Amino acid sequence: MAVKNAMTSDFLHSAYGGESMAHMRYLIWADVADKEGFPNVGRLFRAISYAERVHASNHFKEIGGTEPADATVPAGGVFGYGKTAENLQGAINGELHEVEQMYPVYLNAAEFQNESGAKRSFHFALEAEKIHADLFQKALDAVKAGKDIELKKIYICPVCGHTVLDEAPEKCPVCGAKREMYKEF
Repeated sequence: MAVKNAMTSDFLHSAYGGESMAHMRYLIWADVADKEGFPNVGRLFRAISYAERVHASNHFKEIGGTEPADATVPAGGVFGYGKTAENLQGAINGELHEVEQMYPVYLNAAEFQNESGAKRSFHFALEAEKIHADLFQKALDAVKAGKDIELKKIYICPVCGHTVLDEAPEKCPVCGAKREMYKEF
């Protein structure tokens, strides 16, 4: 086990499960958006799905990568195949749950228990989820107006999941990764 404390370990397992499910849910919802004529919303779901995979991978590494990792705790939201607007609202709900409740508590516990790897992993996810909630809200506003969200390029940092539109920064503001590392969608 990479972590020493049971509480932080439990939180890593929970976060791993939630991020893993968000990754798959967003891929499914991307297909729904495409079918409903919102290709940029579909691309946004796919890009953020990749960021969620980065978070799940980071949590899994901190767990130790060999223990069974529970995938039983979803991060909130709609879990079926709703319409794009419903799926976006489900995504917003899940992201806000992570930003306002889940990650602040997990991060606080990791800090208190002096678990530096878990602290880093939770911090990376928290910072990205703030951006994701905002982007999903912009997409929902567009869909409610009967339009697709206007997007040029979406860039995701493969180290921490930082998400940015149009152009990747010289250096990731969250983890310091170089621009060349960002994945473009």
